[in-house]
Amino acid sequence: MEISDIKRLKELEAENRKLMQMFAELSLKSHSSSKVWAVQLQ
Repeated sequence: MEISDIKRLKELEAENRKLMQMFAELSLKSHSSSKVWAVQLQ
């Protein structure tokens, strides 16, 4: 593996962490919204 490959791998890992964090936050918001709707419909 060359230095440029290692640098690119680190960039992709950082981007992956950001995307996973975004997904987790959106999933939590979606789950929370579902609960709010469920309570309002009762």
